[in-house]
Amino acid sequence: MNQSTQNTQRIKKIYKSLLIYCAPILNKDESVRLRKAFDKVLEFHYPNWEKNGEDYVYHSIEVARIVLKEVNLGMTSVICALLHNVVDGEITTLNDIKKEFGEEVAIIVEGYNKLSDIQTEKISIHSDSFRKLYLSLVPDIRVILIKLAHRLYDMRKFNEIPVEKSQKFLAEVNHIYIPIAHRLGLYNVKTELEELWMKHAHTAIYRSISKKVKDSRAKQNAYIADFVSPIEKELFKQGFEFEIKGRPKSIHSIWQKMKKQNVGFDEVYDLFAIRVIVDTPRNKEKADCWKVYSIVTDIYQPNPNRLRDWITTPKASGYESLHTTVFGPNGKWVEVQIRTKRMDSVAEQGLAAHWKYKEGGKKAEQEEWMFRIRDVIENADAEILDKAGVSKIDLYSDKTFVFTPEGDLRTLPHGATVLDFAYDIHTSVGDMCNGARVNNRIVPIRYVLQNGDRVEIITSKNQKPKMDWLSFVVTNKAKGKIKRAMKEERFQEAEIGKEILRRKLRNRKIQFNDAIVDKLIKQYKLSSSVDLYYLIAIEKIDLNDIKKSISDEDQEKTTIAKDLPADAEKSVKQTKTDESRDYMVIDNDIDNLDYELARCCNPISGDAVFGFVTVGKGITIHRINCPNARQMLSKYNYRVIDVKWRKTDEHKTWLTTINIVGDDDVGILNNITTVISNDFKVNMVSLNVDSGKGNGFEARIKLSVKDTSHLEMLIHKLLKIKGVKKATRINLS
Repeated sequence: MNQSTQNTQRIKKIYKSLLIYCAPILNKDESVRLRKAFDKVLEFHYPNWEKNGEDYVYHSIEVARIVLKEVNLGMTSVICALLHNVVDGEITTLNDIKKEFGEEVAIIVEGYNKLSDIQTEKISIHSDSFRKLYLSLVPDIRVILIKLAHRLYDMRKFNEIPVEKSQKFLAEVNHIYIPIAHRLGLYNVKTELEELWMKHAHTAIYRSISKKVKDSRAKQNAYIADFVSPIEKELFKQGFEFEIKGRPKSIHSIWQKMKKQNVGFDEVYDLFAIRVIVDTPRNKEKADCWKVYSIVTDIYQPNPNRLRDWITTPKASGYESLHTTVFGPNGKWVEVQIRTKRMDSVAEQGLAAHWKYKEGGKKAEQEEWMFRIRDVIENADAEILDKAGVSKIDLYSDKTFVFTPEGDLRTLPHGATVLDFAYDIHTSVGDMCNGARVNNRIVPIRYVLQNGDRVEIITSKNQKPKMDWLSFVVTNKAKGKIKRAMKEERFQEAEIGKEILRRKLRNRKIQFNDAIVDKLIKQYKLSSSVDLYYLIAIEKIDLNDIKKSISDEDQEKTTIAKDLPADAEKSVKQTKTDESRDYMVIDNDIDNLDYELARCCNPISGDAVFGFVTVGKGITIHRINCPNARQMLSKYNYRVIDVKWRKTDEHKTWLTTINIVGDDDVGILNNITTVISNDFKVNMVSLNVDSGKGNGFEARIKLSVKDTSHLEMLIHKLLKIKGVKKATRINLS
């Protein structure tokens, strides 16, 4: 028999086992869906069949079996369990799942993958925030139930889990899945998870208690037989159909009692429990259970403090039973649980007991059942389920849980945007936020974050807070920081406006003082000088109208300056030689005014320049021969500020660009770079050479120079190099 035939037979055997599991609830349509799901799993893993593909197929089927038999879900969940690990974005995508199996299956599989992607290394799994995040990511409660089945499978195969992942598994099981199984009343699943968790988390204690339980089992069985004998006789006498089970407490349960009561193994008084299960009609359940209670307590003395009536008021999980602890033979306390056959089924299988039938029912029925299960899981403090009106409100709909790129968890209000997240990280990050990568996709700052998003903020030095940001952020922190930034910007703009007003008045030979400012505030009906200066800066107040607010007395010495002549360059040169005028000194130590060098002309120290007030950007320094100078000087002369360079600092340099044209001779570029780097000690930032023009070349070099004199000396030296025909400064920065 060749390898291919052997593989085929094993595949048939695997599929047959799956059919056996599903047979009780399998109809014709579901058979087709099941076969299609199995084929999808097989297709995904078959390329690696000999290595580990077969193991993965067995794994998927075993998880599906647990989903069906032990968590009590239906065929839709079985199909989702089969497909839970086949979506890789390449071979199989979520769209593929949606097309082949429908939207419901795709939603559950996607939700499962989201839960699997949560990084728990930096999150306290037992924290309230993590629990809320975990539940908020779930679009369908079956996602958690399938995950629960998967973790049960993992714990059964714990020795196969890599060591580096083992502690994470144990923590998740203890703080997430055991409580979920408990809340849903999945007693068998909960008990097995507890036992397996304890076995691997506290191995020595587990082995010690396990040995003591095993050693005492014969005595316990004999004691149980003696204990139940008189109860059985009386139940038969009164005509009950019943079953009595005696079971030892789980090792985990015994350990919890030892810790809670601070006693040793031998001192735990209820090492086992007796369960009396009566078969009785639904309408007689409560009465018959209390009759059995009366029989038991007539035979053995009850402890009144240990009576628990979960028949009159069932647990949130739906659990119904009467519990009592009685004083048995030899002075031992014994716990007795009294319930009906129906109640026992619910106690073993929990809220999910009838889900397999709900999956095939009406949509409204399914939704109601899912809301009920979600309500039980979320409301950890609720012990009584209000049957009159099951809550359908997601308790965590007001919170959004997202991650930083490093995996840190951040909690934000529902509706929070990328910008809210940025300000939650740091004020400066928010101020410069220009967008974000959310799950590796570029989104704008207005993007509303979703639970589980991984967010990386993109910043820009050119970005700054804007008034319209307030219209879409939702956190108080973001709103406060934006308002503060806008207020600071208003003051900065006001400083620029104040300087504009001062120069306008100086040009008219009017002294700038508080009296003049007060008159302008009154005329424009403003509340402060800051408002006045700000409106001037943003050109909401026309400075040409200001003279209307100045009295004749103030204007006696006023001489209205004439408009600048058409030859703007000549005009500015004249201004620069007038030592009686005030200058703004170009220096990095200026605190009250921001300035930047214009990119259109790229001025450097020594250039004849002027300052131009730009709304929102401060002051821009332009060369007087800038291509834009004539328009600025003729149309907006009132926004022009006289500036001059501070005396050159020996260590201060300025970026500029030169263009060199010459013959493409051997070694000419080496000669050029030698002059620049060695002779003049100039740092070259970039060098671009184009030698495609006949026998010539053209080079564009960006470099750092001290001032215009330094640049002119360099150009003069470059022109002396043999083969260099032209060397000029250009405006590119």
